[in-house]
Amino acid sequence: MAHLRSRRRRALLAVPAGLALVASLGLLPGAASAAPQDALPAKAPVAADGPLLSYVVNTTADHATVAKVKKAIGRAGGSVVTAYQQIGVIVAHSKNPDFAKTVRTVPGVQSAGATRTAPITSAATTDIGKPEKIKVPKATARSEARSLATGKEPLEGLQWDIAAIKADKAAEVNPGSRKVTVAVIDTGVDDTHPDLKANFSRGQSASCVTGKADTSPGSWRPFDPDEDYHGTHVAGEIAAPRNGVGVTGVAPNVKVSAIKVSQAKGSFFYAESVVCAFVFAAEHHVQVTNNSYYVDPWMFNCADDPDQKAIADAVGRAAKFATRKGAVNVASAGNSNFDLAAKKITDASSPNDGTPASRDIDPSKCLDVPAQVPGVVTVAATGVKSLKSYYSNYGLNQIDVAAPGGDVRQVPELPAKDGRILSTLPGGDYGYLQGTSMAGPHVAGVAALLKSAHPDASPQEIQWLLKAQADNPGCPTAPADPACTGTKHVNSFYGFGIVNALKAVED
Repeated sequence: MAHLRSRRRRALLAVPAGLALVASLGLLPGAASAAPQDALPAKAPVAADGPLLSYVVNTTADHATVAKVKKAIGRAGGSVVTAYQQIGVIVAHSKNPDFAKTVRTVPGVQSAGATRTAPITSAATTDIGKPEKIKVPKATARSEARSLATGKEPLEGLQWDIAAIKADKAAEVNPGSRKVTVAVIDTGVDDTHPDLKANFSRGQSASCVTGKADTSPGSWRPFDPDEDYHGTHVAGEIAAPRNGVGVTGVAPNVKVSAIKVSQAKGSFFYAESVVCAFVFAAEHHVQVTNNSYYVDPWMFNCADDPDQKAIADAVGRAAKFATRKGAVNVASAGNSNFDLAAKKITDASSPNDGTPASRDIDPSKCLDVPAQVPGVVTVAATGVKSLKSYYSNYGLNQIDVAAPGGDVRQVPELPAKDGRILSTLPGGDYGYLQGTSMAGPHVAGVAALLKSAHPDASPQEIQWLLKAQADNPGCPTAPADPACTGTKHVNSFYGFGIVNALKAVED
């Protein structure tokens, strides 16, 4: 990706002796009190000379209130795109420069704000750099037979990450259930890829780009395969099957779906699209969502800014709804090498849709969304030596778990050669990427294995197992890294540790 993102935290869980779970320091900004004076006059003059922007309007979640607010939106010069009554979020468009300010005074409105400041041109995914494609020998009946006989995929020798979390051994015990689906909320997925099509779930896929779900055939595919490769790479990491073709995923027998949220002409992510994605996933019985991005245009959304507050509120409601419906939400921690437990972070990249202005923020009050939304599993990245990747965000009580995300500075032994993560790319290709974007899918894959082994487990129980089964290498000692703080069991680099796929299917 062109920009680096962060993500952060979750709910308090109970653990067995020896493990003390920690609540997130990042709290979702509370809903603003309605400033309910009088409702808007029916024929109030409305300006319409501003840019057409998208807004999220957050209300109490009942039919009567949502209906009244929708009418008020029209009187304020707005048009309703869609309304998610079940969580009290309305998506609207308006050219009225005072639209949000006006709607915030409507009774029943708890927060409202623009989801952008101008047309966005940056990317918000959490990978670093462009993918490096590799040449893949054409599959033959003989090569497929050889792979199936050995249990290894043709390119698996280059996937150091699979062995690092014991996913190769886990596949021998339980490769995952066909009843489990991981939704890739991302730039879209090429479901025609020979290493993805067998496990792809079209019935649980859609485009949420407009803020309203479009399930027409192929709507979930990338706009531009050369630019929007991110989601396809993520999908392969999670669920590329063991079929004698190419690579393997962490959970090679589970299903994967695509919910496209990135706009055309640039992989950026708006709040209304992400809200739609969480709601769609929840209502289509997805068990795990993977979120390797942050919501544009703000790297951190501060509660004292009404627009940023509305973004965090809307996405937080949608993520909570997905959890309530049974989904485990996994998010990448970001690639800025930020200490998310620090008292101050300098964000020099926001807003990324106009002219960024450097600002100092308190990460306990200004949230990276969706990573810092309570209940979300936040993931840091590691390299082949089990060291924190040089770019990965970290923070005591801010990282839940860690997983391989790749690091070109940590070089694996042969035959792997490359310290980045190899996976699928659109058009039947394969390539290397690194970033916390690549770490998140490893955790999503392990969560899918846990759900396969424990089909009745709640999202909270799956999160608890992810942490309880993780292997924590502890803070580096040779040489020591003062940035790593905490204990052998819970620290700022790994949270509760690096996830373990084999334990997920054995315990």
